[in-house]
Amino acid sequence: MKKPDPERYRLAADNRKARFNYEIKETVEAGIALQGTEIKSLRGGKATIGESYAGPMGTELFLFNAHIPEYLEANRFNHEVRRPRKLLLHRREINKLMGAVQREGMALIPLKVYFNDRGRAKVELGLGKGKKLHDKRETEKERDWNRDKQRLLKAGG
Repeated sequence: MKKPDPERYRLAADNRKARFNYEIKETVEAGIALQGTEIKSLRGGKATIGESYAGPMGTELFLFNAHIPEYLEANRFNHEVRRPRKLLLHRREINKLMGAVQREGMALIPLKVYFNDRGRAKVELGLGKGKKLHDKRETEKERDWNRDKQRLLKAGG
């Protein structure tokens, strides 16, 4: 799948701990069905997807527990803050992801919510397995080593 160009989209929410807690095998871009006040609130950039996850409800995929705050100017027409939001994917993609979740014990983790070059809200989903404690330590060790290596190269050269 083609990666989105960072200059062409604007980040609305990011799940930075996801790559630390999960070993991401594959990423998928999905559309998200939002109400009018939700899209306005997302453009403000105050959404959080740290505790959210994606999963099946019937034959569709939904994003659960994503926090999109109320839009202050909307008064009584506001949306529910943590409602399940439908993910827009092709049927073939939904079946593939649901099969991986049910058969192989993988998890669908939202990595980021952003606006593409056409102004549409998109969710980047990661299909991955949860890391064990020793894997997390290994990741942290590797990150520290890379940081020290860059520091040494900068000081020496």
